[in-house]
Amino acid sequence: MRKHKKLLLLMTLILAFSSVLAACGANNNNESANNGDAGKPKDQVFRMNLASEPPTLDPGLSQDNTSNTIINAVFEGLVRKGEDGTELPGVAESWDISEDGLKYVFHLRQDAKWSNGDPVTANDFEYAWKRVLDPNLTPASPYTYQLYYIKNAEAYNGGDIKDASEVGVKATDDYTLEVTLENPTPYFLSLMSFQTYFPVHSSIEGNPQWATKPDTLIGNGPFKVSQMVKGQKIELVKNDQYWDTESIKLEKVEMSIVNSAATELASYRNNELDYAGHPTGNIPTDQLNAVKNELGDQLEIKGIATTYYYVFNTTEEPFNNVNIRKAFSMAIDRNAIVEKITQGGQLPAFGFVPPGIKGENDEYRNEVSDAYFEDNLEEAKKLLEQGMSEEGYTTLPEVTIIHNSDDNHKRIALAIADMWKNNLGANVKVQNQEWGVFLKNRDDLNYQVARSGWGADYNDPMSFIDMWVSNSGNNDAGFNNEEYDQLVRGAYTTNDNAERMELMAQAEKILVEENQVIMPIYYYSSVSLIKPWVKNLHIDYKGDIDFTRAYIE
Repeated sequence: MRKHKKLLLLMTLILAFSSVLAACGANNNNESANNGDAGKPKDQVFRMNLASEPPTLDPGLSQDNTSNTIINAVFEGLVRKGEDGTELPGVAESWDISEDGLKYVFHLRQDAKWSNGDPVTANDFEYAWKRVLDPNLTPASPYTYQLYYIKNAEAYNGGDIKDASEVGVKATDDYTLEVTLENPTPYFLSLMSFQTYFPVHSSIEGNPQWATKPDTLIGNGPFKVSQMVKGQKIELVKNDQYWDTESIKLEKVEMSIVNSAATELASYRNNELDYAGHPTGNIPTDQLNAVKNELGDQLEIKGIATTYYYVFNTTEEPFNNVNIRKAFSMAIDRNAIVEKITQGGQLPAFGFVPPGIKGENDEYRNEVSDAYFEDNLEEAKKLLEQGMSEEGYTTLPEVTIIHNSDDNHKRIALAIADMWKNNLGANVKVQNQEWGVFLKNRDDLNYQVARSGWGADYNDPMSFIDMWVSNSGNNDAGFNNEEYDQLVRGAYTTNDNAERMELMAQAEKILVEENQVIMPIYYYSSVSLIKPWVKNLHIDYKGDIDFTRAYIE
């Protein structure tokens, strides 16, 4: 592991960054963060930090946790998600499902309004979904495939059907939305709380920048955006047009944007933040033991259904060779990473679908293999030699790991680079990139190895499996495998849940064991700090934060 140098410079930078988060009076506020109610907001204001600028607040285009943290507060789907992942009424106050599971009829509440006072109608949902499916949408939604459950959706998006009216979603009147599916989908209702299925206001037509300014960002959720200062802060205020506004106690949510885990922790200790940590920020791993001792009563650590992994660009040398990919994956020490670096209760990962995801009768991970490979240095060396021979290498090409700017991602990347250098003789560089740039480079296959993480969009293994089909907008590995695609199609179409699980397990084996498209590293835990005066704040089963019903006491 690489030790930090130039400590004085580091401390100077931390102090400088801390001033960005300080609202006022930070120089004479010396109370400890656990000193009673010192620093508690006087009003119903919740303060948190975003470690990066959200790339988009357009629910049809969003694909990252930072953006979705805001989107989930500013928009609402037909249903909303409870803390345990159960479906609660949202814009739809009720729904009917046909016996064959192919037709859903959603009955919308008539008091749901947009933040500008317009009624939210079934037409807004039909418009939003067909917008995502529009083959001419630019940029295309990375989650278009998530709507392929709907009858003719994939055919329309692919150009085989030209008329959008043939897609199986129709507003039969202002407050009734009828949806017809291609096949019965047990988790379809839970998808209604996913951002790609959120409605958008018709005023966005012809304005591609609508989601970048508060005055054109019209939402239908509990909050609305009041301020956006690029690279500095985002402010939300209570949306008094929201149908359930009486349940919303917070008047304001203040989000600073500072990409430093150390600064975030310092600001929390100085009572400038009410929340710190996952999923929007981080607590420095090298300070975690001190945090446990000092703020143990405010520290929450829980396992969540999310996987931390590296993805290989299978179209780029040297990782177009499967044996080299396998060698690099087997040549790291996952136990050392979670015990010495992350130190937050994470579990070494040897599969892609994490614990906590439902299987047929138990958790999926308990029903299928929990390890498709192992850390094995001797086998890694043999595979590397074989792969280099197949490619005609006498020496390995230089390898670059890219990660989004974050202290903890950097520590992990440096540790893995050292392991690859010491164990395989690889020449490895580590490069941090701003979040938006990083996402674009990963999407464009402009990388060799990239840090990644994936949390459940809904509680089913398919949330992890179908992202790697050939036409998925989230398949950023260049992976194209017809057998894999067929297994996923089979899991989509069968009514037999046991068969579904078996097909997805076969697909995961192709992804992880046979092709090593990704390099699982660990299954996440959520590590966060919450002030004692913050009540009813939830971190759900997959690690998303829900502050919409929180309040200050």
